[in-house]
Amino acid sequence: MFTGLIETVATVARLEPVESGFKLRLETALASELALGESVSVDGVCLTVTSRDATGWDADIGPETARVTTLGSLRAGHRVNLERSMRADSRFGGHLVQGHVDATGQVLAIRPDGDSHWIDVAFPEPLSPMFVPKGSVAMNGVSLTVATLDQTRFSVMIIPFTWEHTSLGDLRPGGQVNLECDMVGKYVARAAQWYKRP
Repeated sequence: MFTGLIETVATVARLEPVESGFKLRLETALASELALGESVSVDGVCLTVTSRDATGWDADIGPETARVTTLGSLRAGHRVNLERSMRADSRFGGHLVQGHVDATGQVLAIRPDGDSHWIDVAFPEPLSPMFVPKGSVAMNGVSLTVATLDQTRFSVMIIPFTWEHTSLGDLRPGGQVNLECDMVGKYVARAAQWYKRP
């Protein structure tokens, strides 16, 4: 479980295709603090540390994860957001994020507004019931507030600190982002769907 508050940004050293998907190598100073088997959110996707050294760590990406997230399209030099799993004895500052991506969205526009930036994102229509105006969404692992919403698109405002300390500043119109809807909203939507059945 994660909070959507990014600890650091890592750089992709390599992404190697293998029979079972991909092997990902990330370079980050955080590597020395990680333990084998630990869960880490990488651009909003929960991955397991399979090996590490002083300069970086490795993870396996399965075929399904490569299909339904942006991780299969990473290239050397790409920057990704990292967050270690939350501790039970620490402050909980974002929202409940599982690291289970619901879908990818497409960046439609990025608009400056003073020192901040608006990002407009299109999402698949089946996700619509799980979005709430002023509710939470994780975008590439970052906990954000849905500022505006319609049937297939939403907008979020990125403050300067988040713009500078995550990889969101690397996004461009037409790019893809990992989306995870608010966990509570997903359970409510599922319950409503169930009780509507004849």
